[in-house]
Amino acid sequence: MGVPPAGGWGSAAAADRRLGWLLLTPTLVILLAVTAFPLAYNLWNSVRHVELADPTADGFADLGNYRDVFADPAFRQALARTLVYTAVSVFTQMIAGLVVALVLHRPFRGRGWVRAAVLVPWAVPTVVAATSWKTMLDPQTGFVNQALSALHLPGADTNWLGGEWTAWVAIGVTDAWKTVPFVAIILLAGLQVIPDELYEAARIDGASAWQAFWRVTLPLLKPALLVALIFRTLSALLVFDVVFILTGGGPGNTTETLSYINWREFLVETDFGTGGAVSVVLVVLSLLVAAGYVRIFRTDGGDRTDSSREAAR
Repeated sequence: MGVPPAGGWGSAAAADRRLGWLLLTPTLVILLAVTAFPLAYNLWNSVRHVELADPTADGFADLGNYRDVFADPAFRQALARTLVYTAVSVFTQMIAGLVVALVLHRPFRGRGWVRAAVLVPWAVPTVVAATSWKTMLDPQTGFVNQALSALHLPGADTNWLGGEWTAWVAIGVTDAWKTVPFVAIILLAGLQVIPDELYEAARIDGASAWQAFWRVTLPLLKPALLVALIFRTLSALLVFDVVFILTGGGPGNTTETLSYINWREFLVETDFGTGGAVSVVLVVLSLLVAAGYVRIFRTDGGDRTDSSREAAR
């Protein structure tokens, strides 16, 4: 073979990079139009007095909106509720999703049909799912209480949406019913790319199923876990539709979340300055969480190879 001319490969690589950026440009322009501009405009509103109900309330507010937000007990309580709900729901949903993914990964008769059925809750619109669960949780005619009564189980007389803790249970169950399949499908995709030879090598070395899970499955599942964690955590931090449909923030304001506070400031109080400040807090919180996950689950090209070699020994 002859030696390629100087700059030949480099020129081809540069041309490929230019082509790649050229193909990405329309998507980047659309993303900037639908995300960057609204975020920048919202950030601008967050440092101004903007109230539709009071046209005279205009002008630069400096950090006044942020001070008002953090001084508001309702905001601080909503922040605490959102963080606790995010931690509990993400932990339980990740565990449940992993269990479902492991079950669906094993060969059994009708596995394709079961995989398709698992996707049904995720495909149902959130408003429809929440409305259905609200109907089932009705204390008088709901399916849940009737089933508990028929099985002689405790809770048959519970007004699920009438108490603080039971309302949060209802929100968590409704959210999990819809999102656990999403987590399971992501983790199932990660499981399917793990070579079977690694499990065979682990069995030959005398590793138990539990040891193979900890030494082979979990290390090689880190990329899929990272994706699922980021999506689910951001979704939990921004939870609104399930709360709005099931409880409307009640009873009282005991199930209000940050997104619910944000909706109320924007569309009920029509205070775009305060609403903008709450939105910025949500964006910053989401970015911090995503960055934290990436740092914790940081993987490079050698992680999978190193884990594979260790498992195979």
